Amino acid sequence: MRPVTSSTASWLAASCVAVMVVSGSLVAAQSAPDSENGRYTMTPIPEGVLRLDTRTGTMSTCTRNGTGWACYAVPDERAAFDAEIGRLQAEVEKLKGQLAAGPTVSGKIEEALPKSDPLKKAEPKVAEGDRKIEIPLPSDQDLDRVMSFLEKAWRRLIDMANRVQKDVSGKI
Repeated sequence: MRPVTSSTASWLAASCVAVMVVSGSLVAAQSAPDSENGRYTMTPIPEGVLRLDTRTGTMSTCTRNGTGWACYAVPDERAAFDAEIGRLQAEVEKLKGQLAAGPTVSGKIEEALPKSDPLKKAEPKVAEGDRKIEIPLPSDQDLDRVMSFLEKAWRRLIDMANRVQKDVSGKI
């Protein structure tokens, strides 16, 4: 006698289910009308049996566990896609309705508020008779800041040149 493997057990289980289906369909065939060949179609798979409900189109996987056979519905991706498509179509229709109704901004005023920027400098003034652009000159404070910057930059440049000269003279 050979030991029973999982593939042999699943084949035996599928065979038993097939025999039960055939015997059940014979009994059902006696009471069912001629146009109906039975409600379920069984197909063996490695895990057990795949059951198709010919009336509703739902599929289930039937497997044997320690207490007997159990069938679980296979998730239907098509139904999920159809539900999402329906939800999106309803949302599109709702948005189209909102657009057709017009803008729904609350608290809108008739005139736009003037835009002001406190950091923005005044535009150059145009002289009345000559039509020339007047450019404002920098203030004394602006000139002092520029001079201070240039003095610091010049001192750093001189210090750097002195360091380079010392390094070069020390190596020769």
